[in-house]
Amino acid sequence: MNEAQRIQLNVRVSKETSDKLDEIVEYYQENTKIGRIYKGDVLTDIIEKSYEIMQKQKKLNR
Repeated sequence: MNEAQRIQLNVRVSKETSDKLDEIVEYYQENTKIGRIYKGDVLTDIIEKSYEIMQKQKKLNR
């Protein structure tokens, strides 16, 4: 994604949630072959997948 298209989000999460995110980032790093993985990349992936699931559920509920 183009850097100009990105915004910075500053959020507060629990230590436990932060630790889980670190673990997920490490997992992505070990199991993908796209190079360096950042927390923002992982969060983007999770949000996009969750959004797709939400849209499918909304269609089914109509």
